Amino acid sequence: MNAAAKKIRVLLVDDSSFMRKVLQGIVSADPQMEVVGQAKDGNEAVAMAQALKPDVITMDINMPHLDGLQATEQIMSQSPRPIVIVSSETREGAASTLVALELGAIDFISKPSSGIDLDMNSVGAELNRKLKMAAKVHVVRTAARPKTAAGTAHRSTAPTAATDSSGSTLAEGSRFPVVVIAASTGGPAAVMRLAPGLPKDLPAAVVLVQHMPASFTSQYAIQLANATEMAVKEAAANEALAPGVFYVCPGSHHLRVSPKGRVVLDSGARISGYRPCADVAMETAAAWAGPLATGVVLTGMGNDGSRGAKAIYSAAGTVLVQDETTSVIFGMPAEVIKSGFVTQVLPLEQIAAAIEKRVRQLASAPQAVLP
Repeated sequence: MNAAAKKIRVLLVDDSSFMRKVLQGIVSADPQMEVVGQAKDGNEAVAMAQALKPDVITMDINMPHLDGLQATEQIMSQSPRPIVIVSSETREGAASTLVALELGAIDFISKPSSGIDLDMNSVGAELNRKLKMAAKVHVVRTAARPKTAAGTAHRSTAPTAATDSSGSTLAEGSRFPVVVIAASTGGPAAVMRLAPGLPKDLPAAVVLVQHMPASFTSQYAIQLANATEMAVKEAAANEALAPGVFYVCPGSHHLRVSPKGRVVLDSGARISGYRPCADVAMETAAAWAGPLATGVVLTGMGNDGSRGAKAIYSAAGTVLVQDETTSVIFGMPAEVIKSGFVTQVLPLEQIAAAIEKRVRQLASAPQAVLP
C-alpha cells in the first residue's frame, strides 16, 4: 500500500479488555487499517463514534450500561457510521445480531469461542475483509427497526400439501408461481422490509437464499415470521412447495427445486464460492416453473444470482433487481443488470408490490400458456 494512502480508521467496542486486545491485534496487523479508539460499553461507543468519526465500528452486543443494540440504534440515528457486529453463534446471539442488522448494522462475524487463538488467522482475515467492505458503504440515518405486521404471531408451519388459492389440494407435480429471492450483505434488513408487503394469500411459493451461517437461518425464519402475513419456515428436505409460504433456505445447504416441485437440500461443497448458492435455487426453479418463475436479486457482494437470473429470464420468467440507491452493496444487482437478463430495476420499497402484481397475473393466466 502507498505510504501516503489513508488508512481505514476503526473503533473497537467490547466490554472485554481481552477481546479488545485480540481485535486490536487483528486490525492493526493489516497495513490498510488502524485502531483509533476502544470503547468498553455502549455509552462510550456512542460518544466516541461522534467524536472520532471512525470509518467503521466493530460492535459487541452484550455490554453493561448500554448494550450493543441500543448503541447501534443511537449511532445510526444520530451520527451513522458503518457497523460490523462481532457476536456469538448462540441462539440468543443470532437473534440479537439479526436485530442489529435491522437497525442498520452492515454485517456481522461470529466471535471466537473458548479457544480465542484457535483458527485466529481465518477469523482475522474474515473480520478485516468485512471491515474494509463496510468502510466503503455510504450509510444512512436509521432510527428504528421496521414495524412488524400488526397482530402477527409467529407462524412457522406450512401446509402439508400444496393448495391453490381456493384451498383445493394441488396434484403432485402441479405447477404454480414460485419466487426465488437472492440476497447477501444487507439482505437480512432488506428482506425484513420487503416481506411485510407480501400478502398471506400470495399465490406463489417464495424461497429466500440468504448468505448466512446455518446457526442464523432458523432464527431469521422466526423473526421474519413476525414481520409478514405469509407463513414462514426454514425449508425442509423433500417437502412440497406450496403457495402462500415463505421458505428460508438453511445456511448449511444448497436448495434445489425438484422436477416435482419439492425441496431438495444439498450439504455439498460451495458452488462458485457460495453455500447456499442462489444460482442453484433459481436455475432449478426455472426448470420446474418456466414462465411461472420470478427471480429477485437484492443487495450483496459478488455475483450470486447472475446465472440464475439468466435461467429464469431465458425461461420467459421475470427478473426483478434492487437499484443502486437502496442497496447496501450493489455487487449482485449490478452483475445481473450488466448481463442484460433483467425485467425491472426497482428501489427496495417497490419490489414487494411488483412481485405481487406479477404473481397474480401469472396465477390468473390460462394454464395453456405453460409449455
